[in-house]
Amino acid sequence: MEIPPLKKLILYEDAELLVINKPANLPVLPDGWEPEAPYLVKLLQGKYPELLVVHRLDKVTSGVMVFARTPETHRALNIQFEKHEAQKIYHSICVGVPNWNEHTARHKLRINVGHSHRTMVDHAKGKSAETAFKVFKRYKGYALLESIPATGRTHQIRVHAYALGFPLLGDSLYSAPKTDLIKRPALHAQSLTFTHTISGERVTFEAPYPEDFKQALRQL
Repeated sequence: MEIPPLKKLILYEDAELLVINKPANLPVLPDGWEPEAPYLVKLLQGKYPELLVVHRLDKVTSGVMVFARTPETHRALNIQFEKHEAQKIYHSICVGVPNWNEHTARHKLRINVGHSHRTMVDHAKGKSAETAFKVFKRYKGYALLESIPATGRTHQIRVHAYALGFPLLGDSLYSAPKTDLIKRPALHAQSLTFTHTISGERVTFEAPYPEDFKQALRQL
């Protein structure tokens, strides 16, 4: 994949924080299958060697991420994420058109199932998970969704959308049909809200849609 210049990825920085618009198909940390392949932290640490990871996005997911630049900030942000005080909002394109405007999925999930390491719904052995969905716009056979996860299970939004009968466009791992509209699951971390560790104020950072996501919407 072609990696954009670092300056194009930076949404905000100060002495405590670095906020990034992560490209799709770039893992945050080394991929176990391709340990020598590029990854986001390695790219960033060339300029920010002290950088500390607070949270992650799936390799295929684009959008906003925050990194800590000091151990104190790392601890403070970790606490916010662990207590679900940081709010993450995702946008996605799903296959099919929901007949509801808003719906909260609460299917319990079990991760790393089978050779493909899928997450699956398992109400007996799974862990609690909750995602609030809202329909932003309806197209012919597709919809643009907003998703707000209250928990942070692996592939949570993707699996909950699939469990509701509306897999994400391009998400072949979760049974979406083949498509030429986009070459990855159409999932983007649109915004991230948390309490700034210096000012104590709630701050929100937004990441614009990447070109492949915008192109898919234009074609719809």
